[in-house]
Amino acid sequence: MIVCVSEENERDWAALCAALWPDHSADVWMQRRADGKHPFEYLYRLGNEAVAFVGLSLRHDYVEGTDTSPVGYVEGIYVKPGHRGKGIARELVEYAKEWALERGCGELASDCEIGNAASRAFHNGIGFREANTIVCFAMKL
Repeated sequence: MIVCVSEENERDWAALCAALWPDHSADVWMQRRADGKHPFEYLYRLGNEAVAFVGLSLRHDYVEGTDTSPVGYVEGIYVKPGHRGKGIARELVEYAKEWALERGCGELASDCEIGNAASRAFHNGIGFREANTIVCFAMKL
């Protein structure tokens, strides 16, 4: 069952975020949510256990490979290892597609790290197409 992240379940969401992005603790994700930075977050629950999440946004700026605005964007998607390969991520993306359509989007986009072969295979396997591959640079001033 897919449910909105709320005060009652946001600790579950934060723990899943920390598993996907381990550079930030669950407490950091809780603070980011308290700051209003993650309003469109959804959990996938099996019984009482949160086993996955998807974070969504509307992007109005240019999104690589798209030609409309706004674009529904999958900011993050994660399924606990013991629950992978069961169609949960696919169901979350189907939910994301409906979510984006309801908000007037004609496209859904996502991204992953270049070396994340599993994520690339997943995205390609459910209908996304690779729009571009880039290497990003930064310089401290």
